[in-house]
Formats: sequence, structure tokens, C-alpha cells
Amino acid sequence: MNDPAPQTAAVPTPSPRPEALPGPLRGVRVLDLSRLVAGNILSQQLADFGAEVIKVEPPTGDTLRQWQVDGVATAWKVYARNKKSLSIDFRAPAAIELLLELAPTAHCLIESFRPGTLEAMGLAPERLLAAAPRLVIVRISGWGQDGPYSRQPGFGTLVEGLSGFAAMNGFADREPLLPPFYLADSVAGLYGASAVLMALREVEVNGGRGQIIDLPLLDPLVAVLGPQLANYRLTGQVKPRTGNRSTNSAPRNAYRTLDGHHVCLSASTQQMTERLFRAIGQPELIADTRFCTNRERLLNWEALDALIAEFIAGRSQAEVVQFFRAAEVTVGPMLDASQIGDDPHVRARGLFTEIADAQMGSIPMHQPVPRFSATPGTITAPAPRLGEHNAQVLARIGIDATRLAALRRDGVIHGEPDEDR
Repeated sequence: MNDPAPQTAAVPTPSPRPEALPGPLRGVRVLDLSRLVAGNILSQQLADFGAEVIKVEPPTGDTLRQWQVDGVATAWKVYARNKKSLSIDFRAPAAIELLLELAPTAHCLIESFRPGTLEAMGLAPERLLAAAPRLVIVRISGWGQDGPYSRQPGFGTLVEGLSGFAAMNGFADREPLLPPFYLADSVAGLYGASAVLMALREVEVNGGRGQIIDLPLLDPLVAVLGPQLANYRLTGQVKPRTGNRSTNSAPRNAYRTLDGHHVCLSASTQQMTERLFRAIGQPELIADTRFCTNRERLLNWEALDALIAEFIAGRSQAEVVQFFRAAEVTVGPMLDASQIGDDPHVRARGLFTEIADAQMGSIPMHQPVPRFSATPGTITAPAPRLGEHNAQVLARIGIDATRLAALRRDGVIHGEPDEDR
């Protein structure tokens, strides 16, 4: 994509690793003012495929830097890779003017303030679009820019509850389960990345203008839950929580192995179920009136699960997987963080890589997804230090070393002088 405005100064850019190929988003520039997960996943997806992402952080840094495990901000290191850091004090009028000057040099701006905050800061979308008519503005929030909940706090946990997800997750005899990771933020971030590309195509290919993308955490999560409302209208029944079972086919469940691990099994076709019965040495179950059809298996799932669980419980996870794979039955291991990195398929696919890290020596993280044959995503830089790229970014709007020093002295920008390289 073409740069939306001429540069006011030549700016050196870090050389990528020799093996790194240019990404399909090379030439796209993003100003990311967001905090925490959704915005960082959105901008990481763009950065992994070649976009230049500038994290605009307050003096305390993106809140994600504070999410630490044993003193290491692992989430920040993973989600802020391939990005640059500009640290400014949003409370300073001069900082707002800097952002208005930077806006025409960018294709996209991402923010995740509570609705109304951007306007109160003096960066209303109308003002940004007046300065940069081709700018795509992504507004991330919990509930959206309008509606009765728009000004309410909107953390992912609340969204996962209201969306209907938690109510359908877990076991019928226990409380609903919230996800053990940032599900709503992740789904919104990925929806947001595709939305940015659609909006940029409107500008670049169709000759359109910039626009505002209203991206709540709620809407994408509701979307991926699919036909739940339609199913309720048809049946008048709220689908009960079924744990690891399926309401469409049986058997389907998680089973504990002899070594305390688990495997997952899904025999969702008649042929696969018959193959399973033969594999466990009970071919007579094929004709058993309790299990002879999928409908009967769903009605008698407890008895069926007991038979399968008994067979699996006497073998280790590795033995169960090896046995059923040899029998061509759809069973697989349920891996945890101590296991997945050593899985032969995961290793062969190169799902994880090691990035040099000052605190850990090296840090494992997932490779860019998905895999492109001609212009793959690459990891060319670790997560930036706070304000590491102040000088580089601000040089684009003609700020020289003298003015840079004045901005630092006045508390408008932050970051030690030796970081501004």
C-alpha cells in the first residue's frame, strides 16, 4: 500500500534478519494506542505480516507490561513483538498535537479507551479524519460506542458472561465456567485485523475514504457462538451444559488415562463408532440396542462412556493414543504446556520458535499464523523497550534532536536518551 503522506525526514529502519521475507503488509503503518490484549493481538497480526506498528504508550507503558509471571512480562513479550514504542504523556497538550501530526503518516489508528475518552483528549475521530482523510480508525471497547452499556467498564470477563458463552460452558451440575484465557479479547483482535484489511482495501483499491470501525469485545464473541439464539427459538429450550460431551453425536468426551493425563475421543460417524467398538474388543456393541445408532448412543451416553473410560483408564496417555491411532480411531492427547512443545507434529510444523530475551535467555512463542507460501509472516524484532523508538518515529514529522530533548525535558515524551536510537 502506498504511504498516505510524504515523509518529512528520512528515517532509518532496522534491517530484518537475512532470512526474513517482506510481508504482504509492508508499507502499512499503524499507530496503536490500545491497551491490554485485544488491540495488541490485532496489531500483532498486522505486524507479523509486515506492517509497521508503533505502540503509543503512556509513561507507565502498556498495562500488558504489568502482567508478569515470576517478574517477566511474558504476555507483553509475545504480543508486542515486531512493534516499535513511542512513549508520550497523553495528558500533555503537546502530546496530542504530536499525535495529530503523526496521524497523516499512518494508515490505521487503534484505540481502546472507554467511549468518550478519545474525544475528551482532543482526538475525536472527526478531528483525526480531518487531519488524515484516508485513516482507518479502530475503536475497541467492551460494549461498543453506543447503546446503554457503552460507558460501562467492559472487561472480557463481563463480555464472556453476557454473550452467552459462559452459560453454555462447563458441566450441568456445576456453575458455568468462564474461559481460562482472554477469549473475548482474542476473538475481537482477530476480527479487528480482518476489518482493518477490508477498510484499507476500500481506501486503496476502491478509492474510498478512511472510516471508523466500532469493535466491541461483545459482538465478535456473539458472532462465533453461531446459531444459539435460532436454536432457542426453535426448541424453546436453553441448551444445557454438557461438559466435554456433544449433543450431536456420541461417544465424544475426555477420558482419564493411567498416568493422570487425558485423551479426547470423538466417534461422530457410525463407521467410526463401529471401528471403536472393534478396537476395544467389544464388536457385539455394534448390534447392542443401546448403542446401535447415534440416537440411542446419545440416550445411553453414561453407559457408553463407562465402557470406554474403563478401557482407557488402564493405559498411559501415550499408549492410548498409539493404540487408537493404529486402529484409525479418532482419539488424541489432551496436552498441557509441559507437553505441547515436545509434540512431534507441533515440532515438525514449527508452531513455536525461540526468540532471544535478556531476562530468559530465550523465550518461546508461537510463529505467525497462518502460513503463507510466498510472503510468510516473520518475527524480526522482540517487544520494544518503553520509548525505544521515540526519535525514529518523531523524526517522520520533522522533530530533530534539539526539539526531542525539549520534549523530554518538558515531560511530553518518555524513555531514556540511550533508548532513542
